[in-house]
Amino acid sequence: MKKSLVLAMAMALGVTASAYAANPFSDVPAGHWAYDSVNKLAAAGVIDGYGDATFGGDKLMTRYEMAQIVAKAMAKGANVDKLAAEFADELDTLGVRVANLEKKADNVKITGEVRYKYMSKEGDANGGESYENDLRSRIWINGQVNDDWSYTGMIENTQDFGNDNGDEDTSFQRAYVEGKLGGINVTAGRYNAFFANGNIYDARVDGVEASYGNNIKVTGFAGKGTDADDESNGNYAGGELSASFDALNVAAGYVNFKDMYTGVGEKDSNIDNAIWYLGADYTFDETVTLSAMYLKGDLSDHDKDADYLDDDGFVIGLSYKGAEADTPNSWGIFANYYDQGGQTYIAHTTDANVFDGAGFKGYGIGANYTFAKNIVGTVVYYDTEDKLDSKIDDQRIWADLTFTF
Repeated sequence: MKKSLVLAMAMALGVTASAYAANPFSDVPAGHWAYDSVNKLAAAGVIDGYGDATFGGDKLMTRYEMAQIVAKAMAKGANVDKLAAEFADELDTLGVRVANLEKKADNVKITGEVRYKYMSKEGDANGGESYENDLRSRIWINGQVNDDWSYTGMIENTQDFGNDNGDEDTSFQRAYVEGKLGGINVTAGRYNAFFANGNIYDARVDGVEASYGNNIKVTGFAGKGTDADDESNGNYAGGELSASFDALNVAAGYVNFKDMYTGVGEKDSNIDNAIWYLGADYTFDETVTLSAMYLKGDLSDHDKDADYLDDDGFVIGLSYKGAEADTPNSWGIFANYYDQGGQTYIAHTTDANVFDGAGFKGYGIGANYTFAKNIVGTVVYYDTEDKLDSKIDDQRIWADLTFTF
């Protein structure tokens, strides 16, 4: 960093000196454009040059030298929170305490995402050919409550271009807090729940989740599934035990949904479903990941077993690398095979047709690519069929372009 940049920052520090000393630097003579600022900072003891009566304004500074200037400005009472946050590590080496400066300087952060999606659909399940075409915008607001707790909110707008009406909807989709109670990590409020890698549930809930541990983690969760009409995903409770061993991750869990679909239309379904799952994934050479999961459900309709639906299923996945939003030209490919009975999922994460809970099997294969920083494109092909009637099938191509900021 050139010292000319330091002068520009120094003039914004608000550092004052009661009286200017004689010009301390031979290379900043009277009449120089920086003379007044350099003289003022030198008199205040914020800068002292190189000890040979020179300021060296054209030299590059080290981060350590800049940290020394920031530390001296802080000692003079200057408001330099953002600079202190940037040079926190160097200031810590100097013995200057700046642990909370970043939170003070940027207590509220706003980020966003804009995604354009086009999906073509073909097959018996769609009655021929159809398509979806929409633009989704999300604004995320994150506020730091204190050292241990934060708040997150999200507003979502979706413009549907797939019909003549051009339907548009804006809603407040997320509102939750995250923090620690002792050694327990807690999330509470309206957030997105992700059970069994999304093979059971990947949708909005009003609930609470608590976890303890690092390499071996115990997680418990409970709440209400709210990402369906009339809160039809019911109430849920469950837990998971997971462990990480370098390249290997394993997890086993249970989630029980009660009173699903109650009050939808003229129906009063009162469906309960308890689902167990066991899964693992292994990454080879940090590039290729192989995953597998087995699921077992126990669904009842008005206290009667739903024997007409398969009660078990499995998912196998394979991926290579993956597009990273902050790394232009990064890319990845992936494939998944699904064979899940209707008792093994509630709100599945896949964009394939899952046939309204009847059970489905089939595959999806896709690729993603980062065209420029924070601009990522994805294309996926899905081919699935209804497990109750294999003559009912669906093929679809999903394509999206996502901008994040």
